[in-house]
Amino acid sequence: MGITFNTSSKPGETAYKDILFEVKDQVAWVTINRPRVRNAFREQTLDEMIHAFSSTRLDPMIACAVVTGAGDEAFSAGGDFHAMMKLNRANAHMWNDRMLGLAMTIRGLPIPVIAMVNGWCMGGGHELALWCDLVIASENAVFGQTGAKVAACPTVGATQYLPRIIGERLAREMIFMARTFPAAEAVQVGLINRCVPKADLLKETLAWCEKAKGHSAQTLRATKKSLNYESDELYASWQHGMELLANIWGTEESLEGMQAFLDRRKPDFNRFRQRNKEALDRYHADCAGDRNQATRQAAE
Repeated sequence: MGITFNTSSKPGETAYKDILFEVKDQVAWVTINRPRVRNAFREQTLDEMIHAFSSTRLDPMIACAVVTGAGDEAFSAGGDFHAMMKLNRANAHMWNDRMLGLAMTIRGLPIPVIAMVNGWCMGGGHELALWCDLVIASENAVFGQTGAKVAACPTVGATQYLPRIIGERLAREMIFMARTFPAAEAVQVGLINRCVPKADLLKETLAWCEKAKGHSAQTLRATKKSLNYESDELYASWQHGMELLANIWGTEESLEGMQAFLDRRKPDFNRFRQRNKEALDRYHADCAGDRNQATRQAAE
């Protein structure tokens, strides 16, 4: 797993294709640079973000990191369906390991990581925000888990963290009903930290960064580790969730959900319910008809 990064013309810098990365005034900026697809990420995007975030460990002067999305439309729409539709039971671990790797990289950094959200923050993109320590959003931001609508499971953070952040009932509504939260409402339920006018988003984020720069680095490191203690124990749940997800990738139902999204049409999930009903009816009929035993010839 992994990709090779080309060294740029400037010493100490790395050239990326899917993200922008810059360290300025003691702040590391990671920007998903795929606005054409609402900053949806593919394998290369995940690899690049892991590499960029990990590199901040090499510079103790970096006080915090910010992750955001390019353009005005989205922070991130989550996984790129053009990439995800290639997943199946045999290769799902390649995607799932990358998602877990990025989550653990962000949570394991000794500095606060801030999600600066503008526009859509959905699915895996919302899980990316969940992995961060703080979330500040513009008034036009919208947060949601749409997996139920596209036949994907948000088990790489959402099922673990949402019940603890916004409560069990709202978490189930957000996941089962694909409920979305505008930024102002997201603040009210505790899903994010702050909602500001779009014109003030960068200014407010920079103000947070300035505060971090003025605080004790060793205290930030120790308290982040302590704050993560309980949720770090959910690692087994992440592994369990990714195994569940691996059995969904590549199924007809998951492909129907993603293709319907790309086609801008309503998915037909009822045909899978009907097929399951027919299979269950045959099972009951076989039991009732005593067809669930070996034939006499086979038994002899």
